[in-house]
Amino acid sequence: MSSNTKQFLYTLSGLFFLISFLGMLIYGYKTFYIETEATKANEYTYHFALIAEETENDYWRMIEEGATNAAIENEIYLEYVAPKKADNDELLGLFDRMISARVDGIIIQGVEGRRFVDLIHKAVERNIPVITIDTDVKSSERKAYVGTDNYYAGQLAAETIIKNTTGEQYVGIVTGRFEAINQQERIAGFKKAIESEHRIHIAATKESNITEIGATQATYSLLKEHPEITALVGTSALDGIGMVEGLQEIAPKKQVYITAFDVLPETLELIRDNKIDATIAQYPKEMGAEAVEVMIYLQEKGLVENEIFTETRIIQKSDLHQSEGRIQ
Repeated sequence: MSSNTKQFLYTLSGLFFLISFLGMLIYGYKTFYIETEATKANEYTYHFALIAEETENDYWRMIEEGATNAAIENEIYLEYVAPKKADNDELLGLFDRMISARVDGIIIQGVEGRRFVDLIHKAVERNIPVITIDTDVKSSERKAYVGTDNYYAGQLAAETIIKNTTGEQYVGIVTGRFEAINQQERIAGFKKAIESEHRIHIAATKESNITEIGATQATYSLLKEHPEITALVGTSALDGIGMVEGLQEIAPKKQVYITAFDVLPETLELIRDNKIDATIAQYPKEMGAEAVEVMIYLQEKGLVENEIFTETRIIQKSDLHQSEGRIQ
């Protein structure tokens, strides 16, 4: 055998050994990881999944915080999963994965469409109860809805303008996502509330894609296309912050009545600074905690109230503790 042939065989053998060794490491890691996760879940009474709209969204992180606190108190293993950016297809994929993992219960934002309804049916067939949170899908087999009465929240947003403005008002609406059921319900509630108020008109509605920059761009477009706008209403958590920025960009001296949504710290600070007039407060931490409590009840008793609405109210500057920005 020539020296070149020997060298080739030695090299080939070395590569084969290296590939085999790496494969063994990867397989060992994956096996260890899965077993660790399974062991971790098995240490608790129940394993619940919380499937959110978007991973790093401040509002959903507050829901997670409330749910996590309730889970710890009750010795529940809570798994928080979500698309990196809002994406219904990805969210539904995560839903399917949690069903396949046979968790004990799933808490999920409702998504419009047949696939969501079918996945809930699939969960029910496997004896996995599903609770919708933040957004409901009443046509599904979900066991309960926990969250804001979104139609009523829209009516409250209208109330801020009805009670705190005079004369003709032209409203620009900034909404998180047109396809989101909760956003649709809030706008429907708003429209119903101003139906008999002939001085209040909706100029146009723009989408923010539930991002601050999206709300800024939507506000800029609204005011550019409809300079008659005298009031702005946001229907998702980051809309108020973006509306202030958009107004500053295009018409910093224009007097516009602004109603935001949710009680993020920055929103409350803008109320204190007189840049936002009011916000519709829903309480995501309480929402998350309540959802876990309801899921525990479902595990143990199987029957629960069909809709559990959490608190919703109007917050204005007079409702804040002046020195700390806390809600009284």
